[in-house]
Amino acid sequence: MLVTTLDVIRAGLKSDPTITPTDRNHLIALLRTGVAAPNPPAPSPDTGPRIIRRREAARRLACCVRVIDRLAQEGKLKRVKLPGRVRAAGFREGDVNALLAG
Repeated sequence: MLVTTLDVIRAGLKSDPTITPTDRNHLIALLRTGVAAPNPPAPSPDTGPRIIRRREAARRLACCVRVIDRLAQEGKLKRVKLPGRVRAAGFREGDVNALLAG
């Protein structure tokens, strides 16, 4: 297969947001060699505390988003900011569950 053909296919795969980079590399390797490359091990699902968004926290606590904002303002829920970000990304799932448990 020509290099230009692989470049066209690679560009098409990059433009598809449903294909992960791992899957894209796997498909390109398959096209180059004709043999499927071994799949890398799946990442462990427990890589750290899970962050949930305001709407999900509101759904779990059976309240509106404004109540979640008020709980955060009062200090009952702590907002989580990701490195390099200005706005908060959400709340720790454990904090929401602790608030739910009472």
